[in-house]
Amino acid sequence: MKRLLVALLVIFIAAIAALTLIRRGATQPSLQAPGSSLPRTPDGQPDLNGVWQVLTTASWDIQDHPAKLGVPAGQGVVEGDEIPYQPWALAKKQENFKNRLTADLVEARGFLPGVPRIMYMPLPFQIVQTPKYVTMVYEYGHAVRVIYTDGTKHPEGPIEFWLGDSRGRWEGDTLVSDVVHFNAETWFDKVGNFHSEALHLVERFTLMGPDHINYEVTVEDPKVFTRPWKMSMPLYRRKEPNVRILEYEAGALMEEDAEKPEEQIKSK
Repeated sequence: MKRLLVALLVIFIAAIAALTLIRRGATQPSLQAPGSSLPRTPDGQPDLNGVWQVLTTASWDIQDHPAKLGVPAGQGVVEGDEIPYQPWALAKKQENFKNRLTADLVEARGFLPGVPRIMYMPLPFQIVQTPKYVTMVYEYGHAVRVIYTDGTKHPEGPIEFWLGDSRGRWEGDTLVSDVVHFNAETWFDKVGNFHSEALHLVERFTLMGPDHINYEVTVEDPKVFTRPWKMSMPLYRRKEPNVRILEYEAGALMEEDAEKPEEQIKSK
């Protein structure tokens, strides 16, 4: 009888253990090699094709900031929430803030916002990916940016582009983009965080799943900052049926608004 009870007890414990393992298998994701479940292009790279958009307030201010009229409160995207300005540059940033309504060429004249700011404008953009290049088509200003992944080098400078010159490579499942040749006219946000023409960016686009890209950018500018610093944020895939890039031509809209009769402008 004792042996029978012991045998039944062993069977009961084994059954409980088996049920526990089954439940764990049902509730926990299976362990897979990193990137094994990512959508991929025919040449084997993570598939970045699609329409993407950020959900941060970095366009207003890349650091932590409270709400103000017309400005939503936001958590910063800067690593450590600190921008390492040189003393003269910090004073310049504060001057930019005071004069932001006219000094920010995006807000005042509808110019291109530069990189990385165009990546986190509150408007969508589309990625078109091929083996030789990754093209980004932005709703803001009809801007088009090409990251060449064909092994070609940056052209010799100095050259002052609004969006810089981007040359990319794949490091595993991460697209790494090296960007140089900027002008000094663009800011990082609306509050006056700025750079010089010596700006050098290293962007990293890592597909985390079918609908999320982790975007990280290292900022280096020895004329303005005491050391390199980083920003990061997720990009979200737009999932609406038939989603497409529309247009927001800020400069043209400003000109159109300026031509309206004063009474019509006041009535808006």
